[in-house]
Amino acid sequence: METFLDLWAAYGSTVTFAMVNALFALSTYAVLSTGVLSFTTVVFAAVGGFLAAQLSGKFGLPLWAAFPAAALGGGFAAAVVAFAFLRLESHWMALASLALVLITRVTALNAPALTGGVNGLIVPVRVEPLELAILLALCTVVFWRLHRSWFGLASRAVREDAAVASTMGISPYRIQFIAFLISGVVGGLGGAALAFTLQFISPETYFIGIAFTMIASTVLGGSFHWLGPIIGAAVFTALPTTMQAIVPQIEDVAKGVVLLLIMIFLPRGLIDPRAWGLKKAAKLREETEAKRAAERDAHA
Repeated sequence: METFLDLWAAYGSTVTFAMVNALFALSTYAVLSTGVLSFTTVVFAAVGGFLAAQLSGKFGLPLWAAFPAAALGGGFAAAVVAFAFLRLESHWMALASLALVLITRVTALNAPALTGGVNGLIVPVRVEPLELAILLALCTVVFWRLHRSWFGLASRAVREDAAVASTMGISPYRIQFIAFLISGVVGGLGGAALAFTLQFISPETYFIGIAFTMIASTVLGGSFHWLGPIIGAAVFTALPTTMQAIVPQIEDVAKGVVLLLIMIFLPRGLIDPRAWGLKKAAKLREETEAKRAAERDAHA
């Protein structure tokens, strides 16, 4: 028990932030799984975070009531963004989403009544690691169900080729709009989770740092399966702590080298369903060939 408490004291914050980052990565994965590269998770997180902070600080809303409100706020923001952005091509979408992140920061800085402005907001409520784990588990179950549903199949079809998906009766706009709504809800939850973890937020909290973290976690873990963003967030969050413990003198260099090696040798991420399928097919082929060879030897 003492050993566990010592480990938690050393790495508890890393585990906590890994769970928060997993929510951001899942939000990014939701739209990326339909072929859309967007940084708007930062915007949804800001809406959810500031909304949850205001509701809990000014109105005394309890934790588990603030989370649904943050999810609704993120979902509403996602609906507005999707209505405007889904008219754009993929590269323009990415640029527009980055511009929206900058606009959101400037707006937050100049709206002190809502965000605290440059002084930020103190969040009086703190989320416990177990509560974060429950929240992440619920989101994971939802993504697992979606992956196995008609929406998951349609999302993969739209990602591979939207034109071909259209000929099959699938509406790319509808699928991507739904993906944005899911991204907004999960992003809002992630923003609230970060606010309740830090207990202080400002416009700088929801800025480029989160954008880099969510994209890096999703790509590192693998953007072709819902488990990839979760694993990627865990690795990306734990990597600095690990490198600091092993090679503190060249921590940043070592972290960069590890990330580069993973991206070079695992270009589709740590979780790659296609690689699983190829290995399974190769194993089945070997077993079939061995069985045929045994049958030929028996007849001979």
